[in-house]
Amino acid sequence: MNKRNLFIGVSALCGSYLQGQTLHTQPNIIYILMDDLGYGDIGCFGQQRIETPNIDRLCKEGIKLTQHYSGSPVSAPARCVLMTGMHSGHSQIRFNNEMTERGAVNNYDSVYVHKELEGQFPLQANTMTIGRMMQQAGYATGCFGKWGLGYPGSEGTPGKQGFNQFYGYNCQRQAHTYYPPFLYKNEERIYLSNKVTDPHRSPLDKNADPNDPASYAKYTQKEYANDLIFDELLKFVSTNQSTPFFLMWTTPLPHVSLQAPERWVKYYVEKFGDEEPYTGKAGYLPCRYPHATYAAMISYFDEQIGGLIEKLKKENLYENTLIVFTSDNGATFNGGSDSPWFNSGGLFKSEYGWGKCFLHEGGIRVPAIMTWPGHIKPGTESDHICAFQDVMPTLAEIAGISCPPTDGISFLPTLLGKKEEQKQHEYLYWEYPNPRIGNKAIRMGKWKGIITNTRKGNTQMQLYNLENDIREEHDVAAQHPDIVKHLEQLMKEATK
Repeated sequence: MNKRNLFIGVSALCGSYLQGQTLHTQPNIIYILMDDLGYGDIGCFGQQRIETPNIDRLCKEGIKLTQHYSGSPVSAPARCVLMTGMHSGHSQIRFNNEMTERGAVNNYDSVYVHKELEGQFPLQANTMTIGRMMQQAGYATGCFGKWGLGYPGSEGTPGKQGFNQFYGYNCQRQAHTYYPPFLYKNEERIYLSNKVTDPHRSPLDKNADPNDPASYAKYTQKEYANDLIFDELLKFVSTNQSTPFFLMWTTPLPHVSLQAPERWVKYYVEKFGDEEPYTGKAGYLPCRYPHATYAAMISYFDEQIGGLIEKLKKENLYENTLIVFTSDNGATFNGGSDSPWFNSGGLFKSEYGWGKCFLHEGGIRVPAIMTWPGHIKPGTESDHICAFQDVMPTLAEIAGISCPPTDGISFLPTLLGKKEEQKQHEYLYWEYPNPRIGNKAIRMGKWKGIITNTRKGNTQMQLYNLENDIREEHDVAAQHPDIVKHLEQLMKEATK
């Protein structure tokens, strides 16, 4: 389907499923996006070791989407698809473009002095983002957490892309430590009481005992960024009680480096027992208790979600609020996170080559939960196939406005239990032109086609039947050349 026809089809859907429903005001919308959270990292998606009672309660009170996909297997391009509704064959940003031509972008001391070295490739001026769309619908808009879609001073900063308020990390490289020397409040750098630390070049001190917790003391500083981000988020809710608001909580958790509040780390050390330290061999900061700390990061954030829900209920906002919870991509493989130990991939493989950075299910299928009292039936589950590009038309329909051109289809009928009225994608398409590898993938019903190593000239498609091979272990391309040929043609159409 070309973009023009898709736009006509999606626009026809806008507003149709909310007619006849009584809403005193437009609902508040909170979109919670975790970073590198695997499909199986939370209790309601099968996690056995990490406790997530507040997220699990959201699942019980709403709908669980079991076939929801990110727009890309890494941060910036996934966020671009979410923000613009354009899949990665049409989107402006398709990989983590750090713009190294600017100079020493990976030198944390230099970035501290030279603002122009931080941040990523920017969205174009006046891009129709999900934030701008919600502003046009009359919403107050705020983004709190990690941005990664435009360096300071560019046209891609949150304030120039549809958000009234922003607080957090502009640059996703700076988010590799949770004790940064600065964060951003709108366009202004806010300096913190933390020293500059390079999370990629800060080994244990020479002769330090890796089994002694004191050897890791230097990695904990005064101001933990996630505490500050949460405080600003709560202020945004308080300030906008009398107007509908759209809040994006794009937390960097649980992306490594492994750093969490001590009380939560202690909790999991008691639960898991002693363990081998992570000394930094796979990148990022060393950590004395890597399993305990990874779990602590997720449970800490779960606790914050509980705090936000409590705030909404106290202010009588919860009953008129749609909450969306998901992740930007699949489980990671570095920094001491040890996804296989946690079974972070859940149903899918999560070791290197199968999770983050790759277009296998473990890299792009993400947990998704949505609650909306009085509209979404509690305790429901759907296998509707949808992705980040579908969020924009879905929220447009909920807000009662026309949809801008996107590659998406509203899944509001699914949320409201109107399965028979839900339109389906003919296919979903992804491309991730990683400078070293390169991947393309397509999903059509039960069929999943993947082409890996595109940067090395590979054009051969692997084919998987997800109905009976959800872990993508048996390539059946040789048995179904007709399906392969059709998917190859759809891949070409997807980028027109």
